[in-house]
Amino acid sequence: MRRLFLALAFAAVALVPASTQQAAVPELPFESVPNPLTMPNDIHFGEIGGVAINSKKHIFVFSRGNVSGAAYMAQAAQLLEFDATGKFVREIGKNNFALSYAHAVRIDKQDNIWIVDKGSNMIVKFNPQGRAEWMFGRKGESSHLDVPPDYASQIGVILKRAGLPVELPANNNPRNPVPVHRDNVFNQPTDVAWDSKGNSYFSDGYVNSRVGKANARGEWVASWGSLGTGPGQFDTPHGIAVSPADEVYVADRGNRRVQVFDTEGKYLREFTIDVPVDLKRGKIVYGAESPNAKTGSQAPGAPDALCMTPGPNPVLFVGDLYPSRIYKVSLEGKVLGVFGQPGRNLGEFGWIHAIACPSEDEIWVGELINWRVQKLVTKKGATSSRRQ
Repeated sequence: MRRLFLALAFAAVALVPASTQQAAVPELPFESVPNPLTMPNDIHFGEIGGVAINSKKHIFVFSRGNVSGAAYMAQAAQLLEFDATGKFVREIGKNNFALSYAHAVRIDKQDNIWIVDKGSNMIVKFNPQGRAEWMFGRKGESSHLDVPPDYASQIGVILKRAGLPVELPANNNPRNPVPVHRDNVFNQPTDVAWDSKGNSYFSDGYVNSRVGKANARGEWVASWGSLGTGPGQFDTPHGIAVSPADEVYVADRGNRRVQVFDTEGKYLREFTIDVPVDLKRGKIVYGAESPNAKTGSQAPGAPDALCMTPGPNPVLFVGDLYPSRIYKVSLEGKVLGVFGQPGRNLGEFGWIHAIACPSEDEIWVGELINWRVQKLVTKKGATSSRRQ
């Protein structure tokens, strides 16, 4: 009888749909601290590309602010520093040639400040004093030819609309023909991380669909990956982090997965974040609902932002664009909990693009659509200031 009971119990579990099993992922109580950062009256956030924290608990925000130029193809990048209390300290890199379209900021173990600029195709290392030391990549010439958004694919469409006899290829986009990978050259890079030996890893990014590697001297040594869906291939690698065991985690956003590699680019494993969307909770602030999507940047759980906590036993925090939630995930890929819902109010999110995680109980979130940085503090056994 006991065996029959156990068999029936196991059968019942097996018959529960996967979405129902995933629904058991706990919601983590938290509060969003009101107004965590203060700025001078003449400085304003735009879309938040990146957020990072150094050893002194200073907060660095790479914002699509300080806009200059025409409405189309304007420069939009401003790197701001705040002290541990959230008070504005300084602007870093003002008038720097690489600041074009902010995408990410990261701080290494020596408190150097690294910015990733999607618009200029450059990654720049600033020393703690705010002076540029290393430059990776090269900004395109001011004519804009062959750099975003004036790829041949876009130009061809413009000429055809003007009535000229242009024959467009069947797959007309910047990835066709497949771009040739070149050392030290990016095509819309997205993020940077480091291993225990000081090697740098670059996610590169929207077009090149690869990971690049430079050694501790700043010398380019390797790259891996290509456009595709197979192991070791990418569709918009959008974030990167390295574990204490020197395993490289890549947020493969378009393929809705996180892939894991060794430091030589050998594929180790992958995992997918699959938590059902409750359409009754929150209203998205931009775009269309896509609760059942399994691929693409708007699929639930597609990793847009990636952060690994410090210390010997880290966890990952992953944010998505849709529905705009934060997931706490083990390094093995188990979803340990979920934060928040879409919306415009505190504790709600609109297109999560950056996460800084100095600990499991404090995370900073940068949003594109809501133009803000939120400081989230977990509350064990309590509800947040805005009930989740």
